[in-house]
Amino acid sequence: MTQSPYKILFLCTGNSARSILSEFLCRQFFSDKFEAYSAGSDPKDAPNPMALTVLKEDFNIDVSDARSKSWDEFKDVNFDFVLTLCDDAKESCPVWPGQPVVAHWSTKDPSDAPEEERRKAFSRTAQLIRFRLELFASLPIAKLDRLKLELETQAISTNTPPEA
Repeated sequence: MTQSPYKILFLCTGNSARSILSEFLCRQFFSDKFEAYSAGSDPKDAPNPMALTVLKEDFNIDVSDARSKSWDEFKDVNFDFVLTLCDDAKESCPVWPGQPVVAHWSTKDPSDAPEEERRKAFSRTAQLIRFRLELFASLPIAKLDRLKLELETQAISTNTPPEA
């Protein structure tokens, strides 16, 4: 594994909510360890406005450059990690050059929440992603062999933050 910052790609089908949250939270809080990107197999026209609102209001993150992107845009990039966040992206994830560590962090789509609960669902999802990113950033990546790193990265998907 190369030295940090490690290149990490977050994938979801539409690249509008969970992967956008992941990319921007990773950039904001872990840019010393990771160079974060996001994409989708079938990207939406734009990021979900509620994802952008949560990033701006809950985390004070500038999202002016947020956009939904196709994973084809990154087909020649050598990533160290590729993390899928939705089950559809996991099933259709292409093979990436350079043999990155691939893991699936299944995350419920906050866009599916009822209208009156959507803002709270997006906020909870962002908190879950940030918690998992904190665990991921604490891994001794350079000291782990590939198999152990894959297992540890995948195991993070079973972690949820303690209730406040």
